[in-house]
Amino acid sequence: MYKKVKFGELSDGRSVTQYTLVNKNGLSASFLDLGGIWSSMLVPGRDGELADVVLGYDTIEACLGNGGHLGEIVGRNANRIGKAEFTLNGVTYKLEANNGPNNLHSGPDFYRNRIWDTEVTEEEDGTSITFSLLSPDGDQGYPGNARISVVYTLTEENELKIRYHMVCDQDTVANMTNHSYFNLAGHKSGSAMAQLVWIDADRYTPTDDVAIPYGELRPVAGSPMDFTVKKPIGRDIDADCEQIRFGHGYDHNWVLNHEPGKLSLSAKAWDEKSGRAMEVYTDLPGIQFYTANYLEPEIPGKEGVLYGPRQGYCFETQYYPNAINMPDYPSPVLKEGKEYSTTTIYKFMIE
Repeated sequence: MYKKVKFGELSDGRSVTQYTLVNKNGLSASFLDLGGIWSSMLVPGRDGELADVVLGYDTIEACLGNGGHLGEIVGRNANRIGKAEFTLNGVTYKLEANNGPNNLHSGPDFYRNRIWDTEVTEEEDGTSITFSLLSPDGDQGYPGNARISVVYTLTEENELKIRYHMVCDQDTVANMTNHSYFNLAGHKSGSAMAQLVWIDADRYTPTDDVAIPYGELRPVAGSPMDFTVKKPIGRDIDADCEQIRFGHGYDHNWVLNHEPGKLSLSAKAWDEKSGRAMEVYTDLPGIQFYTANYLEPEIPGKEGVLYGPRQGYCFETQYYPNAINMPDYPSPVLKEGKEYSTTTIYKFMIE
């Protein structure tokens, strides 16, 4: 089942709608047609009390103005492209440098700034909402007319399933993600650093001081980047380590162990106090684990909460950062007429 309410209006008078999906277990997930933003996720703890476990905003102004990209659909390319340019089929494409010398999340004309077409359907595994748009040739600097859809499904197994699709009439870049920030104790509970995380990755991609990987797939063993055994996020987050200093915490891509293209359990988080846990499944080769190191507490969040650094964390499933410029990385190139199709699942439970 679902319901919809008016969320607000853009400056040009267009209405923004919030859609809420509810399953038989009482879990609910809400989304905006503005940017396809995942705006809330109500999940019970072991005491039965519901908590909203994703960070977000109550106003359009905050949704459009925040630098943290809370809950957004990110595309055509998530994460960074070094020096804000790439070459494809012998043509060099210039993007805008909006993160030092690099391009971040295909900005500044982010997908979050757009109202997406919306359709709600009842499917075999739950209620789904499909957000779609046409990204024209040259949009954000990328080649080709791309037809894009993102399907969110709230299943009866307490999963939030996200399916990404893109078809383009030219070769282009396709590397989408969702930028939700999780705090399993609830969005207004403060620091998330006592929560536990496991990541199924024996290697990660170390970066230079502007967050661009330089090609090495470095073992995590013996370093603060090792989450192969679950541990509190905050245990090593201030370690005397160059990579930690570069990111002011965790903001790196982990090289997942699973077979490429196979939907697999890739990460898990636990809040021991509430009993809430969340599994992350993806068929993509990488996951950016980011500990909200730069959240902006001057922008009020939901219920007026001021989110500061490290009050949430992201599991951004993806191709590796700057993969379009790294021939040895799995390729984010979508060939003309072919379909980009990938799935990520966030599954909630009590343990």
